[in-house]
Amino acid sequence: MITIGWATRDLTPDRPVQLQGQKYRRIAHSTLDPITVTAWVFDDGDPSHAAALVSLDVVSPPDSLIRRVRETIASRLRDLPAEQIVLLATHTHSSLLLTEGLYEPAEGEAMSAAEGEQWVAERAGAAVIEAWENRRPRAIFRAFGRAVVGHHRYAEYADGSRRMYGKTHREDFLGFGGGEDHSVDLLFAKEKDGRLAGIALAIPCPSQVSETNMQISADYWHEVRLDLRRRYGEDLSILPFCAAAGDLSPHVLLYDKLEAEMRARRGLSERQEIARRVGEAVALAVEGLAAAAPLEPHLAHAIRKIDLAPRAVSKADRDWAAAEIERSRAKEERGGIWFGRKLQRVLDLYDGKIVAPPVPAELHAVRIGDFALATNPFELFLDYALQIKARSPAAQTAVLQLAGNQGYLPSERAIKGGGYGVNPASSQVGPEGGRQLVEQTLSMLEGLFPSV
Repeated sequence: MITIGWATRDLTPDRPVQLQGQKYRRIAHSTLDPITVTAWVFDDGDPSHAAALVSLDVVSPPDSLIRRVRETIASRLRDLPAEQIVLLATHTHSSLLLTEGLYEPAEGEAMSAAEGEQWVAERAGAAVIEAWENRRPRAIFRAFGRAVVGHHRYAEYADGSRRMYGKTHREDFLGFGGGEDHSVDLLFAKEKDGRLAGIALAIPCPSQVSETNMQISADYWHEVRLDLRRRYGEDLSILPFCAAAGDLSPHVLLYDKLEAEMRARRGLSERQEIARRVGEAVALAVEGLAAAAPLEPHLAHAIRKIDLAPRAVSKADRDWAAAEIERSRAKEERGGIWFGRKLQRVLDLYDGKIVAPPVPAELHAVRIGDFALATNPFELFLDYALQIKARSPAAQTAVLQLAGNQGYLPSERAIKGGGYGVNPASSQVGPEGGRQLVEQTLSMLEGLFPSV
């Protein structure tokens, strides 16, 4: 028998904060909508099988935050192994700063990164503890749907180059640099009386519709929560995941004007339109629950800590980084210092001043019946996730990104075209490491499904 518990805490800060997610510094003095942390725990009585999945409305969880939450749980809960707690980010670009050294220090009363980490850690730990203490038997169902949320964000041109959010009306525009994924992987939890009580959903798209604003916001997940609770009740627990989407975003490059026109006719904002699409996908899946059998009570959890090959830096990479440094001197980013440091690191790597160490990655794979989820600490490009999904022994597999903050992991074809998120300043790991991650993840999944 599998028991499930859940809990949510408000992460909205009570004073001004620096926002994380852009190259330049932003300070939020107000809140557009609340940010939250939600924890779901799964248990079958065997501590080695337990899993605590913690979704945070933040850019990414730094290692120090993960350690802090685990240390809190280790001191409070004897039967939940701390290493089986997984923190995952929705990747909103309008949440509080958690990592030191990204921006110049803010003046005044704005929270520091250290204060932000403590704020989040306390609430994430409290959510896990409450979820664990409130777990009880619930029927679990898996489902699958489709909703157009994420779009490929690299335009490709005749010279072979690609540009993130590049113009599509150029004469040399050829198309896009990769595919899209409109899947919605779903888990439903029902109470003994048949009431739908919880929905976990993985959408391959970061929550960054309004990524440049100056207010605290959960972005489109706020509207998704409103829509789902309107449909299924205010007490509905919602566990949001950002599935692998390193080369995807909600920004539309080709049909943007037409989409805006259609939204205006319906009186919807872009975020509300996304919520409508997700809500309709969920509603179709809910319709099929009457004919679905609950998942078998088979719970298993695998953890693997691996070292991935660091990305090689070429002469062309060095030349690009040097040119970017010169350009950045002419166009000083407001209070942002992190990207300049990453550019300098590219020069130092090529010049032999430093040696790139292997990149550590903590991977988790969880089996619930014939459903599986696999996590990684990257902004994982879609090609890798599709390879995992296609070869997974599970009936359905969700590949979840940003269970850490190791940056982008671009695909081989993406690197050939270049662009932000692909260049060596924004990715420590390249295709060789990507292949390692795929094979290690599949090895873990095969271990959880030995008879398939």
